[in-house]
Amino acid sequence: MKRIVLIAGFESFNADLYRKAAFLATSRVSELDICVFSDRDITTKRTEVEAALKNADVFFGSLLFDYDQVLWLRDRISHIPIRLVFESALELLSLTKLGAFAIGDKPKGMPKPVKFILDKFSNGREEDKLAGYISFLKVGPKLLKYVPVQKVQDLRNWLIIYGYWNAGGPENVAALFWTLAEKYLSLKVGEIPPPVETPNMGLLHPDYQGFFESPRAYLEWYQKFCRERHIAQRGKPAHASGSVASESSTNPTPHVKTKPVVGILLYRKHVITKQPYIPQLIRNFEEAGLIPLPIFINGVEGHVAVRDWMTTDYETQQRQLGNVEIASLSPEAVKVDAIVSTIGFPLVGGPAGSMEAGRQVDVAKRILTAKNIPYIVAAPLLIQDISSWTRQGIGGLQSVVLYALPELDGAIDTVPLGGLVGEEIYLVPERVQRLIGRVKNWVALRQKSVSERKIAIILYGFPPGYGAVGTAALLNVPRSLLKFLQALKDQGYTVGDLPEDGEELIRQVKEADELSAEDKQDEENIVPSSVNVRTLEKWLGYLRTSRIEKQWKSLTGTGIKTYGDEFHIGGVQLGNVWIGVQPPLGLQGDPMRLMFERDLTPHPQYAAFYKWLQNEFDADAVVHFGMHGTVEWLPGSPLGNTGYSWSDILLGDLPNLYIYAANNPSESILAKRRGYGVLISHNVPPYGRAGLYKELVTLRDLISEYREDPQKNYALKEAICKKIVDTGLDADCPFEDAKRLGIGFTPENVRMFSGHAFDDYLVKLYEYLQVLENRLFSSGLHVLGEVPSEEELAGYLEAYFGNEPQRREGHEEERKEEERLIRELLMQTTDELTNLVRGLNGEYIPPAPGGDLLRDGAGVLPTGRNIHALDPYRMPSPAAFARGREIGQKIIAQHLQENGTYPETVAVMLWGLDAIKTKGESLGILLELVGAEAVKEGTGRIVRYELKPLAEVGHPRIDVLGNLSGIFRDSFVNVIELLDDLFGRAAEADEPKDQNFIRKHALALKAQGVENVSARLFSNPAGDFGSLVNDRVVDSNWESGDELGDTWQGRNVFSYGRQDKGQARPEVLTQLLQTSDRIVQEIDSVEYGLTDIQEYYANTGGLKKAAEKQRGKKVTTSFVESFSKDTTPRNLDDLLRMEYRSKLLNPKWAEAMANQGSGGAYEISQRMTALIGWGGTADFTDNWVYDQAADTYALDAEMAEKLRKANPEAFRNLVGRMLEAHGRGFWEASEDKLQKLRELYELTDEELEGVTV
Repeated sequence: MKRIVLIAGFESFNADLYRKAAFLATSRVSELDICVFSDRDITTKRTEVEAALKNADVFFGSLLFDYDQVLWLRDRISHIPIRLVFESALELLSLTKLGAFAIGDKPKGMPKPVKFILDKFSNGREEDKLAGYISFLKVGPKLLKYVPVQKVQDLRNWLIIYGYWNAGGPENVAALFWTLAEKYLSLKVGEIPPPVETPNMGLLHPDYQGFFESPRAYLEWYQKFCRERHIAQRGKPAHASGSVASESSTNPTPHVKTKPVVGILLYRKHVITKQPYIPQLIRNFEEAGLIPLPIFINGVEGHVAVRDWMTTDYETQQRQLGNVEIASLSPEAVKVDAIVSTIGFPLVGGPAGSMEAGRQVDVAKRILTAKNIPYIVAAPLLIQDISSWTRQGIGGLQSVVLYALPELDGAIDTVPLGGLVGEEIYLVPERVQRLIGRVKNWVALRQKSVSERKIAIILYGFPPGYGAVGTAALLNVPRSLLKFLQALKDQGYTVGDLPEDGEELIRQVKEADELSAEDKQDEENIVPSSVNVRTLEKWLGYLRTSRIEKQWKSLTGTGIKTYGDEFHIGGVQLGNVWIGVQPPLGLQGDPMRLMFERDLTPHPQYAAFYKWLQNEFDADAVVHFGMHGTVEWLPGSPLGNTGYSWSDILLGDLPNLYIYAANNPSESILAKRRGYGVLISHNVPPYGRAGLYKELVTLRDLISEYREDPQKNYALKEAICKKIVDTGLDADCPFEDAKRLGIGFTPENVRMFSGHAFDDYLVKLYEYLQVLENRLFSSGLHVLGEVPSEEELAGYLEAYFGNEPQRREGHEEERKEEERLIRELLMQTTDELTNLVRGLNGEYIPPAPGGDLLRDGAGVLPTGRNIHALDPYRMPSPAAFARGREIGQKIIAQHLQENGTYPETVAVMLWGLDAIKTKGESLGILLELVGAEAVKEGTGRIVRYELKPLAEVGHPRIDVLGNLSGIFRDSFVNVIELLDDLFGRAAEADEPKDQNFIRKHALALKAQGVENVSARLFSNPAGDFGSLVNDRVVDSNWESGDELGDTWQGRNVFSYGRQDKGQARPEVLTQLLQTSDRIVQEIDSVEYGLTDIQEYYANTGGLKKAAEKQRGKKVTTSFVESFSKDTTPRNLDDLLRMEYRSKLLNPKWAEAMANQGSGGAYEISQRMTALIGWGGTADFTDNWVYDQAADTYALDAEMAEKLRKANPEAFRNLVGRMLEAHGRGFWEASEDKLQKLRELYELTDEELEGVTV
């Protein structure tokens, strides 16, 4: 008996086909023993697979990519004489051997005739090489038939076998087995039929036998077929009256000409193997009134199908104007209105395009820009089953295939259509309907005249009561909104009269939002609407209504914008444009409102709001205005919306354009993937240098004067000392001599210190002042579509070139060229508005990586693009790993220097934002601490983090508490599984406990009977986000810092890894906190510093407090600013002082922000809230910060008046936080100051009450 072992990888749905083929082959050749397995059997039936491989004569494998399986197979098949591996990991492909032909020696020994022939098949275009290779597979055997060299004949046989496999179907695969049997296993077979041929690219329809090789021929058949079907359905005796015939001749098909045509890319393999989902999908499109254009491809020719076989109205118009972007457009091409790819992967190269070398994103962008219609990726999951998707979301390689890689091409609205159940592919009908509904609405946008289009604009106002209405991070919403409305008006939208001032418009929207049912409004634009509870029940249906009722006890009893049986929907209508405020997530002041429950739902009025937009206002599209709203954060599947995901339920089929800051490729992923957002990026505000101001300038001048002649200027010592103490600089830059001698650093004591020590101290202080002077800050807010002024341009360029010395040095010409390019790209900021308007036409929005000019250079410009993240299988990049290693080594060195011992555990904050922008520096830090490095497989994909031998590591293995942000947890499932695998192996490594703290801690936990002792990655509950520490701080709903630490711990006790998908592991987390010696985090940009947003104190501060409570002592927290070349970890308190001096307390920053109207006042007020947060979580209570903040914003009459007028709620919060700081003992203020602040607070409060009562 001769044995063939076949293992099907990412085509396990074909395992049954292979079994049929095996049965067919063995029934004709009884000496054949064919064993068929799927890749899952390697895990579930390992001994059986191993036994089969032991005595095999032939190994046949296809689509095998899982690295652990690849390594396992590699060790077990190398002894098998014949090895055929198709379209798999390079580690297995390289083992291919058939007679004298081996892929391993292909680079050295490919005969010249073969090379020559291969070159002829790729029409000179790099992107068509793979498609040319597929064509060669068909004719190769004929061309090579007469080349006598044995190696070439074995290559020819390999091509014949590959051809049978590629042709698919049981008959072809049986012929493949027979070819092997006769030519290589010395078995008699008889005549072997040639392959049953199917075109490489073609079209199909369930009602047509066979295939079309021309789109035009397909469409002509389709129209004729629909006509005949229509006549048959209208009544059998059509000839009797002739009426149907005459009608059909004037109107050949009912609207078949006007129905939208949708190009659908399908896997050829699935067509050949008659996967039932394909006809089902085609029928669903037809039933929805769409004409499907189903094109099947091998996978690598997706771009050829789109480029050459599909055209659009836009492309036709451009060609008539002489703009021929695509010369290869076929005369057989047909017009389509949208493109749906069920392939996933990149458009160019398909599965092969996911390899580094196959990447052709620019080619894809050029093709899709030329077509200028929506490009949507929607496919059944082929790597994951439906059950695991609906239970825990889409993860691992499946998420990269379906989301990360297509997004690089500008794909939108990704919908998983179904997946595996056992070995079968099933569609989820309700997901197919979601895809079709979204496609139809995108197409309808283009077809509807501009003057009739209805647009809903959603502003944010969370948290309510703090002046947040009409604000967004880094964006001046009032001015941007007015510019956008004017642009719509110019395009012919029905917009009505616009107010002169954007702030006035925001005031109207706020007023409309706050109206109750009884209030009468004076303004004609304000249209208070409401949704009756019975209407909402009808819109949601019984199941969803009962889910909300279960959560909120009653539909009308929440108290949130609900009056009797009516839900209030307030907004301003300007012609066909409606502007409203997104509802709050819950009741302000209720810390339990978002506490985790598996079936958490939005409150009834929130649901009513989004359903009203679709069902009553009848919006054609929605624009979410700035960063960021909450709909995409609602409970549901972490990745891969299901019918149970609330963002999917509420957004429905509405096209969603989402304005987002270009430097945030992290949170924007959620808007894109969970919220179906087509992102329109906007620029960050211009940069400024902090400079020195007020007392700091005086101090610098005093020091300069003193240092000119210390003997002569001896008397200045006391004045200098007084300035240092008054400005609080003795905290930033302490005088070590005073500390050592135990003498207070005061003007009275200054003569007690040696002149030499004091002079050295002043050198250090002077250098520190220079550092402060050169720190960058983000100046003001950006206005959508507004090009920078000359002064602002200079700010961007100075920050870019001044920030990195090496950019200034060297070739002057290159520097000038780069500067010219950046200038040019910054002047294209107008694209932000242009592309937003184009998006509302249903046009293609070109993609771009999200990132930072300072860090990533010109590649992130121009803005106005559909930003994306990165391929998570490339993290960390080599540069990120090197920088992370350096930081990790510095953390260990700092700890050794301060404590004389190694840290046992370091908490590493793993956030999506810095991970994406730095390409994984935080992972580099973690790998250095643990003593590990990334292992790549042949395509450059990182497939394992391998422990390095202890001798190479240079320090003990430090244990790590990895704290994952919700976005990191959901976007980098593959990284989390690799890290979990690493910690598992480290915990079991046979190494001394004093050299491996991971093992030490795991053994201690094991002794206590704890499960999963190597769990190291902790986050919020599955599908939920945030520590809630900031919620408590915003609501002033806490007594002590320990409470905030407990809140953090309660929300971060959930473990993630290969097995754990959010299981609570309190014992493991507690032990990690007890042993945490340090915390380290990366800060990714100038705009999002420690003092700018609430997330740093809420997460890093919360973790610090929790660790300190468990340890009973302080835990050092260090930060690295990843936007600068400097990798020095800075202490939390030091960095807070630098930030407050260069931003909040800096008159340049304050003036720029105060000039931004309501949004600027809100930003200032938020930073006062964050200051309280740092007081609560990090005990940061420097008096001078509060003193100077009060002087700058509240006690300066002109500034106070400006802020109060611009945004009274924000001003009340600002003053209220100062009073709260005093009440909590964070600030020792004079009674006089406190009295003035109380009066200001009461005055503002009364004014607000007067407005709202």
